[in-house]
Amino acid sequence: MMPGATGDDPDHVTLRQILAHDEDGVLRLLLAPGGQDVAVHGVIIGDEGPASPHDGRIVLAAGPGPAPTAAPAAVREAARRGAVAVVLREPEGAPVPAEALEAAEECGIALLARAEWADWGDTLALLRSATAFASAGRGGLTADDLADGGLAALAAATARSCRGSITVEDTRFRVLAHSATGPDADGVRRSTILAGRVPDRRVAELRRSGLLRALWTSQDVIHRAADGDSPERLVVAVRSGGEMLGSLWAAADGQRLSPDAAQVLRRAAALAVPHLLRHRLGESGAVRREAYALRGLLHGNGDRRTHLWSLGLPPGSPCAVVVAVRGEAGGPGADRTLEALAVQAAASRPTARVLREEGQVAVLLPVTDDGGDPREALALARELSTLAGGIPDAASVRIGAGQTVRSGLEASLSYEKALLVVRALRDREARGRDPRPVRHAGPGDVGPTIDALRMTDAVRPVWESGAGPVHELIRADLAAGGDLVRSLAAYLETPGDVPGAARRLVLHPNTLRYRLRRVRERFGVDLDDPDTRLVLALAVRLTGVV
Repeated sequence: MMPGATGDDPDHVTLRQILAHDEDGVLRLLLAPGGQDVAVHGVIIGDEGPASPHDGRIVLAAGPGPAPTAAPAAVREAARRGAVAVVLREPEGAPVPAEALEAAEECGIALLARAEWADWGDTLALLRSATAFASAGRGGLTADDLADGGLAALAAATARSCRGSITVEDTRFRVLAHSATGPDADGVRRSTILAGRVPDRRVAELRRSGLLRALWTSQDVIHRAADGDSPERLVVAVRSGGEMLGSLWAAADGQRLSPDAAQVLRRAAALAVPHLLRHRLGESGAVRREAYALRGLLHGNGDRRTHLWSLGLPPGSPCAVVVAVRGEAGGPGADRTLEALAVQAAASRPTARVLREEGQVAVLLPVTDDGGDPREALALARELSTLAGGIPDAASVRIGAGQTVRSGLEASLSYEKALLVVRALRDREARGRDPRPVRHAGPGDVGPTIDALRMTDAVRPVWESGAGPVHELIRADLAAGGDLVRSLAAYLETPGDVPGAARRLVLHPNTLRYRLRRVRERFGVDLDDPDTRLVLALAVRLTGVV
């Protein structure tokens, strides 16, 4: 929690500054009765107890949704404790209720809504980043104009002050900014800047030497002496509280570093904090926004044109969906397998958009007009199935390819069909329809099974509301273990071939004949009647036993 502040306290920020800093649209201002220049001195998540003051803080109402009673109560309670603003989550299709707006107006407290794609972690990161930007330069760290000049300006100014070359990296060793490279720069710096990240061999070397461990644990500038062709270097971690955000590197570039280079680097690291916070917020926000848009397209929720825009896809481009769903047995192996499939889909199809959800991976695959093959979805399903089959100790995964649709606006139709394909594969395997389990397919491969699934889905309400001898048979036998249901399923699918059905059940034909007589004599079910056989066939499928 940020401490309270007044006047020139560097730990406060105005509501206007927060909203101006919010480039990704994490927050939406609904109303501000006291204006946007009110000072925000901190943030509180939810209800921290009846004695906890909220003076000058923003309250993140993580508990209450936009219910007509919960949201207004949260607003009034926050205002009573002295908060300056409340943030409510605003699920799609259920805006913040008018009662909450009325409560905020009445209490004189600002009210904001959190974007549906964001979470409370994003909101906290935004507030931390905005506060850091507001405080940049107040403590005499460096010139105020650098506070708004971005990481490139900071790198250039730091390079001039310490007479060296500066590189700013994130925790994944990616280069976020760098100063100009002189003619005497060493090869490591040149290759790092050209590639946009530290080479893997260099990272491995830093790990072996123990420098990375020292960097992650040290609070001060670390010195590395010149070694052969490698010039003298200084490095310092960029931290916000205890969280590491990245690092600043200074390398001697044809001359010795200045005597106060370590002090300059410390100041630069402090000033880099808000920039790296913004980078992290923007990166995580982009990932969440893309996942939210892709989920909306697949499930047919929200403004689909906006979702396509968020994904950078044209509305007139054909596409298809491929879904990989783990088998009934979960566990770490299943998660690893799905993660590998997600990585493979993204790596092998650069235009694809991949959504990793609980128990499945969904891939939206654009099919371009300039040579794109509508069969590409089935080809991807085949590749993912081959990959899953080659992973040691991999979990069972079934992969379905949906049909190609005219536009991403219709992606939900392809997604629905892909899930039906997966259901069809599972159904056929459970009933022994395929000699060997089939792990991937398209709609054309299992069309009749998909039609049967749709029919049974439609029939289920009729069956569940009915009564009679067939219902009594199914109910009683399932309670006793389901032997008759399984026997009937084999008998009806053969069809009527008692020896063939007995072989499928691994029974003697006379045992099966005995069971069929029990069906007639005990429950009064006439297996010679066509209508009865139809009802039995549907009922047996609906039980899910076979």
